[in-house]
Amino acid sequence: MIDLSIEFAGIHSPNPFWLASGPPTNSARQINEAFEAGFGGAVWKTIGAKVLNVSNRYAVYKKGDRILGMNNLELISDRPLSVNLKEIQEVKRLWPNRALIVSMMEEYDRRKWEELARKIEGSGADGIELNFGCPHGMPERGTGSKIGQDPARCAEVTSWVRRVTSLPLIVKLTPNVTDISCIARAAIAGGASALSLINTVESILGVDIDTFEVLPSIAGKSSHSGYSGEAIKPIALNLTAKVASMEEVQKKGLAISAMGGISSWRDGVEFLLLGATSLQLCTAVMLKGFRIAEDLLSGLKNWMRSKGFRSIAEFRGKSLPQLVPFSKLNPLFKEVAKINPQKCIRCLLCYVGCRDSAYQCIEVDNKLDLFSNLLNYPHVREADCVGCSLCRHLCPVDSCIEMIPVQAEENRPDEEKIPTKEELTGEWSGMG
Repeated sequence: MIDLSIEFAGIHSPNPFWLASGPPTNSARQINEAFEAGFGGAVWKTIGAKVLNVSNRYAVYKKGDRILGMNNLELISDRPLSVNLKEIQEVKRLWPNRALIVSMMEEYDRRKWEELARKIEGSGADGIELNFGCPHGMPERGTGSKIGQDPARCAEVTSWVRRVTSLPLIVKLTPNVTDISCIARAAIAGGASALSLINTVESILGVDIDTFEVLPSIAGKSSHSGYSGEAIKPIALNLTAKVASMEEVQKKGLAISAMGGISSWRDGVEFLLLGATSLQLCTAVMLKGFRIAEDLLSGLKNWMRSKGFRSIAEFRGKSLPQLVPFSKLNPLFKEVAKINPQKCIRCLLCYVGCRDSAYQCIEVDNKLDLFSNLLNYPHVREADCVGCSLCRHLCPVDSCIEMIPVQAEENRPDEEKIPTKEELTGEWSGMG
């Protein structure tokens, strides 16, 4: 029996896959269809201050026909607050066993935050997500990432809402900061029950080099906007692991709702292994529809069965201990590249990459075949290979180039000894 259910800050969900706050959670109709498809929870599109959205508001980053990332200038819900609150109540009545979180964002005004929080609690929602991450449109009004980039203001606004509601509070963090742990720590100090991350990455998607317009173009003008989709997954993984590793998070047992580039069950497993409890999707749903839930659920269940896990709790955070400071990595461990001549198609991408970007340890032998055709066979000078693995990543043939561990020297020569932190500090302090 495989159990996909989770407990998130006291909120039960039949599985960890939730819809993130955004266009797919803009109405009761959409969330009802998502729940019918199998999603375990949803975060209602942010409600709060009155806004006026623009057109057009999306731009995409593509490789061929595949969309890797999306920039958006979408603001929070522009539907009447009364309509949103009524529909939230309806959805919760229809789906009492699904997690329904409501995202909220207001101007920097205590009375407005408290008043809206009370209304959300009255709607029957399971929890509130404080949107402190939106990088466009709202910071000019003192909210969004304006709060999420300021630890003092983050703690303050969180405490405002904490005082007036007993619902679980999930603080949504922005990646557009130097150190996300400072903001996470402030949210916890303000009374956060859980954390969610990451919101979109502030960016400019591109420029039309024929018209000189910045994308997306709104009547010839544009603005920085939020980047999402598969392309931001490495950033989201790193920040999720960083927050999950925090002493304050582990000591309090705070749940983390991860998002940012999740588009498959494999992506979801990676975030769970790095400490996430629930998984939010938005861009993937915008590109593929709610039907993606079937693959997410079956894929996760099959993977758990293959690994012998019966519940998500059995493997959540299992990869976190493998993350260590750079100084803890073993400098004596060594691998070298080996090229399989039987699989090599002699494209020489490995040779060019090593020659121009790495350590010039790949050579090419010129040989004649049976028909006197000149063939180029690359091979690695193992003595000079440092194991950077660039060639393996450049090779278009699966398993043609593999990294093989080799016996490392027990001791480095004195001239190659890696200096300690104290030695480096002393060296710098003694200069000039």
